[in-house]
Amino acid sequence: MTHPYLDRAGLRERVRSALDGFLRRRRGRLAEIESVALAPVADAIEALVLGGGKRLRPAFAYWGYRGSGGADSDEVVAAVAALELVQASALIHDDVMDGSQTRRGEPAVHRRFAGIHREGGWRGDPDWFGTSAAILLGDLCLVWSDEMLHASGVDPVTLGRARPVFDEMRTEVTIGQYLDMQTQATGDTSTARASLVARFKSAKYTIEQPLVFGAALAGAGSEVAKAYSAFGLPLGEAFQLRDDVLGVFGDPAVTGKPAGDDLREGKRTYLIAAAVEGAGVTVFDEHLGDPRLDEHGVALLRKTIVDSGALRRTEERIAQLTAAALEALGGADITDEAREVLTGLAQAATQRVV
Repeated sequence: MTHPYLDRAGLRERVRSALDGFLRRRRGRLAEIESVALAPVADAIEALVLGGGKRLRPAFAYWGYRGSGGADSDEVVAAVAALELVQASALIHDDVMDGSQTRRGEPAVHRRFAGIHREGGWRGDPDWFGTSAAILLGDLCLVWSDEMLHASGVDPVTLGRARPVFDEMRTEVTIGQYLDMQTQATGDTSTARASLVARFKSAKYTIEQPLVFGAALAGAGSEVAKAYSAFGLPLGEAFQLRDDVLGVFGDPAVTGKPAGDDLREGKRTYLIAAAVEGAGVTVFDEHLGDPRLDEHGVALLRKTIVDSGALRRTEERIAQLTAAALEALGGADITDEAREVLTGLAQAATQRVV
């Protein structure tokens, strides 16, 4: 069920409509180049971008804009919708790096293209083809995020004011992805490192920077931007911690990913770091990051996480971060409607089950 604050001002449907129109135009361009070979590219991107997602990033950007006194317009909605293409790029690349089989209940993009290769009886290794295609599609989504922003209809002066935030956000999420991968490779299992990764891989580009981006579109002053950062950064970290909990304990029928995938991928999350601090590393050394981890192994690690107090500690951390975020929001010089909606979005981000 959709959270009501995600639908305020008809935003979810308006964002979807903007994305649909943009992607249809891009499909037309791909068809001009090579209609048969490139149709699966358009299909895969449309399926991912239009087939699901909470539209949290456009929502935070839009209400950051409205809270700063910006007037509603379809052009601004199109500009904030470009954030969904940044998200699509990150998801496609993340699934490749993690070796994930599914995304939102469907085959991940690299698995989708490996299947196309197999069905076509093409030459070479289907998995190599799928991985290579996914890297290119992720890059294409990032390129298209630029194009959608500049084709939104927002005037060039306003875009020039907001563009540095957009660029910094994309740099941060890319660096965050690298830090996540490097942390898994080194086996650094500390809560400090896990928090650093959570901030840059997710927190900043999910909530903080979309808010600041919206404020920049509205021409807000530095004090509003600081208030949005004070609200968005802890809330974004709480969002990622909730995601980490769902990655271990979530219902696959709801999350769209196999149970325990984060454990098989060897994610060094805050939840895992807290468990290692509470229970020692032996059981995690043996099982964490094992791609063949079965249901028994998943159950063992889940029990260890609970018994160590890590789940309780993580839930407490989520509550503390959310409280700090809401306190910062309370002191922000923004409109009452935006404060109400952002409070609701904070709940949607941290108390979700999907």
